Amino acid sequence: MTQVRVWDLPTRIFHWTLALLIVGLVITGNVGGNAMVWHFRCGYAVLSLLLFRVLWGFWGGHWSRWRQLSCSPTAIRQYISSLPSPRHYLGHNPLGSLSVLAILSLLALQVGTGLFSDDEIANAGPLTAWAVESTISSATKWHKGFGKSFILILVLIHIVAIAWHFFKLKENLPRAMLQGDKPTETPAIASNDSLRDWLKALICLAVSSGLVFLLIQRASQGP
Repeated sequence: MTQVRVWDLPTRIFHWTLALLIVGLVITGNVGGNAMVWHFRCGYAVLSLLLFRVLWGFWGGHWSRWRQLSCSPTAIRQYISSLPSPRHYLGHNPLGSLSVLAILSLLALQVGTGLFSDDEIANAGPLTAWAVESTISSATKWHKGFGKSFILILVLIHIVAIAWHFFKLKENLPRAMLQGDKPTETPAIASNDSLRDWLKALICLAVSSGLVFLLIQRASQGP
């Protein structure tokens, strides 16, 4: 059994930073009041990370690329039929791939609706001035209700799946996402994880953050 680098450092930092930001968003959203300032900041940070992850899915390490997320109906059906003793996957298994795409998509929708939300008290998303009342109402309803609930449900499923892998399959996924390496009995491609790759990730993050900054600045000027 040998160790192979699966999760490069930028992917690992993305994962844990996103997890912390989701916790921050839930707490600040429930507290309300002055905490909403940080709710918005966390939301902008999540949007920046999501844009980064889109770019990193093309230029990141081998196992972080979009083409490694195999979640076709056939792949999912075959994986489910192999339970409770599925074969070992170095990257995400089909259900894990589907979970990643679902969480990222729902987070994008949640942040997007947050930009158009208005609590009609003291807080309004930066793009409300560009939208009609019906759009603002629908966005606010989703952001404060179904959207938040769906994300929390997916996060809970994610945690349960990690526990199942740990206790049933004896696979420590959190440790792999912390250290980057996973054990394998057969030769496998390792993700590039050098200083050059980290610089590439910083460029992707700078581009993503810059786009979010420009969006907010433009929105603040009004239509």
